[in-house]
Amino acid sequence: MTVTHNPFTATVLGLPRVGPHRELKRATESYWAGRIDAEQLHAIARDLRCNQLTELQSAGLDSIPVGTFSHYDQVLDTAVLLGALPPRVAGIADPLDRYFAAARGTDTVEPLEMTKWFDTNYHYLVPEIGPETVFSLHPSKVLDELREALALGVPARPVVIGPITFLKLAKATGGAALDRLAELVPLYRELLRLLAVAGAEWVQLDEPVLVTDLTADEVELVRRTYAELSSATERPALLVATYFGRPGAALSALVETEIEGVAVDFTATAGLSVAPPALANKLLVAGVVDGRNVWRADLDGALATLGTLKGIAKSVAVSSSCSLLHVPYTLASETGLDAQLRSWLAFGAEKVAEVRLLATGLSAGPEAIADELATVRAALTTRHTDPRLDNPQVRARLAALGPEATRRAPAEQRRALQAERLRLPSLPTTTIGSYPQTSAIRLARAALRKGKIDQTEYVRRMRSEIADVIALQEKLGLDVLVHGEPERNDMVQYFAEQLDGFAATEAGWVQSYGTRCVRPPILFGDVARPAPMTVDWIAYAQSLTDKPVKGMLTGPVTILAWSFVRDDQPLVDSARQVALAIRDETVDLQAAGIRIIQVDEPALRELLPLRAADQGEYLEWSVGAFRLATSGVSDATQIHTHLCYSEFGEVIDAIAGLDADVTSIEAARSHMEVLDDLNAAGFDLGVGPGVYDIHSPRVPSVAEITASLRAALKAVPAERLWVNPDCGLKTRGPVEVEASLRNLVAAAAAVR
Repeated sequence: MTVTHNPFTATVLGLPRVGPHRELKRATESYWAGRIDAEQLHAIARDLRCNQLTELQSAGLDSIPVGTFSHYDQVLDTAVLLGALPPRVAGIADPLDRYFAAARGTDTVEPLEMTKWFDTNYHYLVPEIGPETVFSLHPSKVLDELREALALGVPARPVVIGPITFLKLAKATGGAALDRLAELVPLYRELLRLLAVAGAEWVQLDEPVLVTDLTADEVELVRRTYAELSSATERPALLVATYFGRPGAALSALVETEIEGVAVDFTATAGLSVAPPALANKLLVAGVVDGRNVWRADLDGALATLGTLKGIAKSVAVSSSCSLLHVPYTLASETGLDAQLRSWLAFGAEKVAEVRLLATGLSAGPEAIADELATVRAALTTRHTDPRLDNPQVRARLAALGPEATRRAPAEQRRALQAERLRLPSLPTTTIGSYPQTSAIRLARAALRKGKIDQTEYVRRMRSEIADVIALQEKLGLDVLVHGEPERNDMVQYFAEQLDGFAATEAGWVQSYGTRCVRPPILFGDVARPAPMTVDWIAYAQSLTDKPVKGMLTGPVTILAWSFVRDDQPLVDSARQVALAIRDETVDLQAAGIRIIQVDEPALRELLPLRAADQGEYLEWSVGAFRLATSGVSDATQIHTHLCYSEFGEVIDAIAGLDADVTSIEAARSHMEVLDDLNAAGFDLGVGPGVYDIHSPRVPSVAEITASLRAALKAVPAERLWVNPDCGLKTRGPVEVEASLRNLVAAAAAVR
């Protein structure tokens, strides 16, 4: 049986799943805590999915993605689909608990490694493919969600990560993961058959890896794989979705096959890399509405692009450029935003409306949406002329900076000055910055926001929390302390709320990983620092101890990466403006007596362009921005930075180029692999490879941390090695944090 299909006209490539009010986050964490059972969790998830589907149908989409829902991560879901979970979780009988064990670990099971999804701030779980991996099909999730949608009368299009992307994102032992492709193709053929039988007219296979640099052999694998999948007689129509960049040669390979449709991100590419005749029998799903940023679409420009495409493809559907996973649900809750700024924005629901409008304009002509076009033109005009987008003082100051603004003395000279000033033991122990955000902290923040307490009372409560954290670290015997960051809602939002040129949202939540959600601020204008942002808090913490307390700042690249950035100027210009603000903060911290300042750049790898040809320019300006931010202090002030959850091998030279005196880096889940990369690059600065994984609730033993330290010492000499967790402790519980840090200090003492 071959299911007949009709081309659709308006869609999006994927959906957020945490719920408009983070309902799934709360339900999942309640399940982990034992407050609800699996049946209740599944019921909440089902309600969220069904409400979302009917809303999208009411909004006018005529093809709606299903299967993009996840309890934790879509790549982990694909590993379950293909029977590719690691053997260490096989003994967990309950499927849901087995799934969460792979994601988060348990007291006895290590979780999968986690890293960034292409160049976004979403984290995925890295599949492990070994010789013992025997792929098998487990399609119940996607089939159930398809049937659920069809029962509601929704024109559902199942979405599954494609086989090439899945294997390219996996880590393999005993050979390259892509060598196993031939084992997956029959499973995908069978999945397509089952979806056709269940009533799917279209199936979307996501292949974002096709926008990265592929070898000629890999491009040929693309052609052969989709030739085989599209040759099946019993299947739905196939849409292969690419996004986050230009698909290049892979697009030519795809359109040579019998697939019915291809999705291309036109917000990331100016045109197509195939000759027009190649699309004469294809549906082209044109991603002209940006699924990664929050600016209102230029409808006139999008219609012009769509009109051009209409002449070269069999049919054209309007779409978001990628999944709406990366933007907040709706602007409806943002009543506190400046009205002018609000008129420039489009969140998820508004982007769906833009897709529908453009589809109408494409089919019926611009006159059919004339009023909407006029509204958008007026909003764009106000944006182009708003004075907040041009701060002459900031621009003049940056223009006057010379090369000396990013220089410090050689590392050896700095190291001697800092050793004399700090007098730390070998293998100094520290943490990354944040400590658990307790219920008391959250309640105080909510009370301040609602006007139930004033700023004076809030400061008193936060100082009490800081005093407790300092006392705990003193008791445990840590060498370099932190203030715990109780006053900070988020490591980017906290700074954005104090910088000109940024705006914060009330409910603009997006998923970062699992149940971790963030509210990215909106960078809309030129950036300036009206006043010190952290000095009072850090100086207070330092007054409580003779040990050094780190000043904690977020670096310019990460502030950009974890914000919705302006799209009307080059990113490098915004980076330098943010760097100047951070530079002023470091100078003020030093003047307040702070001897160590940490400027975190966990997103350095995240913003790396996906194609090698574009990477050099990015690495040059990102390293330059960090050095601009950190070169205003004396050589005796020790600069730290922190990086986490990325494939660091691709940016090792840039990490060295940051020239931070100490770099703490995620290494626990990747088993110290990064140290070999650092050595290969000739890295000779201080380094703190994370010795335990804070994203798992398990408490590491002294023996486990000792083994990690001894492994690290094979790559890093003791005089340069620091001992720390692999990330901040904000999301962990106080009891497990104290136990873990006690073991960390004991392990460091044993290895000393």
